[in-house]
Amino acid sequence: MDLHERFGLTRILNAYDKATFLGGARVLPEVAEVVCASLSETFEMAELQKVAGRIIARETGAESGCVTACAAAAITLNVAACMTGADPARIAQLPDTAGMPSRAVMQAGHRISFGAPVEQMVRLSGAEVIVAGDEEGCSRDDLRRAVDAEGIACLVAVESYHTADYPGLRLTELVEVAHDASLPIVVDAATQELRLREIVAMEPDLVGCSAHKYFGSTTAGIVAGRADLVEAVLAQSRGIGRGMKVGKEGVFGVVAAWDTPMQLDTASWSAEERRKCERVSERLSEVAGLSPILSPDPNGCPFDRVRVDVDQDATGYTPKSLRAALAQGDPAVHVRVYGDEPEAFYINMTELTSAEVDEVCDQIEATLGP
Repeated sequence: MDLHERFGLTRILNAYDKATFLGGARVLPEVAEVVCASLSETFEMAELQKVAGRIIARETGAESGCVTACAAAAITLNVAACMTGADPARIAQLPDTAGMPSRAVMQAGHRISFGAPVEQMVRLSGAEVIVAGDEEGCSRDDLRRAVDAEGIACLVAVESYHTADYPGLRLTELVEVAHDASLPIVVDAATQELRLREIVAMEPDLVGCSAHKYFGSTTAGIVAGRADLVEAVLAQSRGIGRGMKVGKEGVFGVVAAWDTPMQLDTASWSAEERRKCERVSERLSEVAGLSPILSPDPNGCPFDRVRVDVDQDATGYTPKSLRAALAQGDPAVHVRVYGDEPEAFYINMTELTSAEVDEVCDQIEATLGP
């Protein structure tokens, strides 16, 4: 069934990456098969979450785990869990936090936006955000002063390309400061699924990430961490978490995702991603005014992307105007920018098939003209 034709939708070549505004990611066939089988059946959701929790614990090394509606919901629910524990009265009280620790510390450079501010996801729980340091950096002393204030419930950290270059404390240091202050630390690792075991090994108390990006699952979030706090996350379903509930299709997507070929052989997947990068670099290096170069993931995820520098004099386009022209094509090509790099854009291969890699290059060449 051609859904683009049936509903008059724009055809997309996704050279941007796995992104919410582009529908997340392609669901892997092995996952889709399990999810489709679940749709006509009935399940006890608490039991299903226990199954998912055992699998998450097994695959990440965490004590326990659960599935949320998405990584953004995981931020809110993880912070809420740190404030309420599994206390039914406190859970029912939120977002009113009177009488409970209700302040969450964040380094200034971690107050990023992923399409919505991380800080807002924290505040949805009822928590107040306390900022440590400033945009120029955060020292250990800055952080200690913040966590030593009254009413602190947790420390919140973000693992992301947005924070990779921030001159603050790294995650291992954040965990140390939080635990020295007897505070839990919550990590938003939304697009760091392929580093999830590595992050859990640093011993934060709760880690949340997406399931529907690099795991190729249906839309959902994954929480891994301390067993008591995971139980407190699940308990939020009787309170503010009710409006963020995940369906059976989300939980089954997570359960199935761990057994896909990509998860079982990440090295082969990474090698294929690099091969696609090399193909794009080879094609675009022959286009006048474009200078492609392989660029590793800034957080150390096991894949590369292609940075393309654009010579305006040679092409007649700035990187911004070329991106806009590509997005208006048929099919539309979406490429990406990272941070403040006005002279370049990036092509990510993670959502492109081998055939689509060449289509992207064809569209770029056609847009630039002879």
